[in-house]
Amino acid sequence: MDLAAAPLIARLRHFLLFAALGALGTLAQYAVLVALASGAGVDPVVASTAGFLTGGVVNYLLARRIAFRSDRPHREAAPRFFLVAGCGLVLNALMMAGFIHWLGLPYLAAQLISTGLLVLWHYAGNLVWTFRPARP
Repeated sequence: MDLAAAPLIARLRHFLLFAALGALGTLAQYAVLVALASGAGVDPVVASTAGFLTGGVVNYLLARRIAFRSDRPHREAAPRFFLVAGCGLVLNALMMAGFIHWLGLPYLAAQLISTGLLVLWHYAGNLVWTFRPARP
């Protein structure tokens, strides 16, 4: 099914599946964030970036296989996915820096807000570019 042309309820269901699977990658991200920031004393922005990269690998595998059921070869899908994720990484780091250093938010609150905003970016980028079925 071409999700870009699907009825609204189908797109909503698909977004919720993507978000639920993304929660597993987010769990990996937060585990690395907390381990590095609290356990190892690493700057929270650096720790968030390391966690983001870890979660990205988990999310790629789940998005490709389950959420988008893509048959696009890894050599095509992976670079696209990680370009979308790379833009998200930069946005995440900027938001984390702003929320922590300029607004004084605790790092976990800052990460929760950043994650909530970025899920829309990642879904849209992967829907319309990374895993969009090739046209015949």
